[in-house]
Amino acid sequence: MLLITDSSLSHADVDADPKTLDIIDKHAKYTLTTYGRPPVVFTHGKGSYLYDVGHREYLDFTAGIAVNALGHSDPEVARVLFDQAKQVVHLSNLYYNVPAGELAEQLIEATRASGHFQASKIFFSNSGTEANEGAFKFARKVAKLTAKKGQENNKFGIVSFKNGFHGRSMGALSATPNPKYQKPFLPLVPGFAHAPFNDVAAVDQYVTEETCAVVVEPIQGEGGINIATEEFLKKLRSRCDEVGAVLIFDEIQCGLGRTGKLWAHQNYSKDCVPDILTMAKPLANGFPIGAIMITDKVAEKIVIGDHGTTFGGNPLGCAVASSVFRRISTPEFLENVRKNGAHFKEQLESISSPLIKEVRSKGMILGLEFKVDPAPLVALARERGLLIITAANNTVRFVPALNISKAEIDQGINILKEAIVTFEDRTLDVAA
Repeated sequence: MLLITDSSLSHADVDADPKTLDIIDKHAKYTLTTYGRPPVVFTHGKGSYLYDVGHREYLDFTAGIAVNALGHSDPEVARVLFDQAKQVVHLSNLYYNVPAGELAEQLIEATRASGHFQASKIFFSNSGTEANEGAFKFARKVAKLTAKKGQENNKFGIVSFKNGFHGRSMGALSATPNPKYQKPFLPLVPGFAHAPFNDVAAVDQYVTEETCAVVVEPIQGEGGINIATEEFLKKLRSRCDEVGAVLIFDEIQCGLGRTGKLWAHQNYSKDCVPDILTMAKPLANGFPIGAIMITDKVAEKIVIGDHGTTFGGNPLGCAVASSVFRRISTPEFLENVRKNGAHFKEQLESISSPLIKEVRSKGMILGLEFKVDPAPLVALARERGLLIITAANNTVRFVPALNISKAEIDQGINILKEAIVTFEDRTLDVAA
């Protein structure tokens, strides 16, 4: 395989347009630094490609971290934004608006039609983190109303799982058992326990009569593309029924077509269904919106005043989401995700390297696990024109636009192979 040397890099950081540093300096002067960003400034995109200040083209295998399901600068998304902005952008939840009602109907009816999760009602939020926060609140309210007499004040425990990720606000962070994220903000919200993922035998130990909710990602994204087993999800469902706990599926990253099914849990039997499902990332192709979808069992316990939001369900976001959802939920679109996802997996499996441990995938959410920390590979790929991101457990995560083509996948794999050769040489040299 041809080894690309540093002097031949097509997108070298040192060759960035001079305007790039000026823009970065301005950000540093006025913006709180909570992200470690590379010295690249993007100005626009089209489909699966992004372009920086110097007009260099990058193939995007990140899609805004599984957000841009239809790619960048989608013409229909732009049109809907423009048309709705000319009518009304925001009203608050003091009043009804048409797009929110239409989007709620689409989500509920499409989910019911799947024959799995019998959804009943929707609550719109601004993000996935907020959707999870609302789900936790709903679960604790349900527990107070359904607990055995005398246990109302004790049934507040929430069980999440190791390598899970549910957000950065205090409740969501409490459900995200990563010391790197949690330690600076201790003490966290009480009542959270963290069980081993996919450990069926441990479920009874962690999910008890004092548990009000269990929250799980059917496929852990940031945790390293870890896929729940059927046996594990079935056990969670049955155990929640036994102790009267609410089962929450966090499908913020793995849902809405990412696996080639509308919802990730549809890859399992009908015994693997939640009481609450949270969603966000791709719902409006980059416009901020999240949602909590619940069954009648939960909905009948939530009344006026129990929860609220100023921006959630605004007409602009819902109009865009309605358009996006209509397109990504069609059988033809989902079938294409499955086919191209299988092709992507085959291409990853074709990469030969002593540093690679395993490929994990379901549809268009894929992980390439290495035997060493692959963080340096992100820069090596970017300086060759490919954008990738890491996840936990030495894994590179691939979550491109759901409508990415096979040709674009192949182009990215070729760049990735070149980057891995250099990564291999540097890593093995150090080891030697």
